[in-house]
Amino acid sequence: MAKGLKKPDPEEVSGLVNEEQRRAAELIRANKERQRQALHLQRENILSQRTSSPARRSALEAALAQIESQIETLA
Repeated sequence: MAKGLKKPDPEEVSGLVNEEQRRAAELIRANKERQRQALHLQRENILSQRTSSPARRSALEAALAQIESQIETLA
C-alpha cells in the first residue's frame, strides 16, 4: 500500500471543524455589530434633525421607529 496516504486523525478533523465554526460565528457577530453601529448612527442623525414641518417631523418619527425596531431585533 501507499505509505503517503494516512487516515485523518479524528481529533485533527474535529479541531478544523471547530475552528471553522468559531470563525463563522465571529463573522456573524462582527457583521451584527457593524449593522448595530450603522443603525445607531442613523438614529443619531434623525434625532439631530430639527424641522418645523409637520409632514417632515412625521416622516422622521416613522424612520426613527423603524430604526429602533431594527436595533431591537439585532439585540
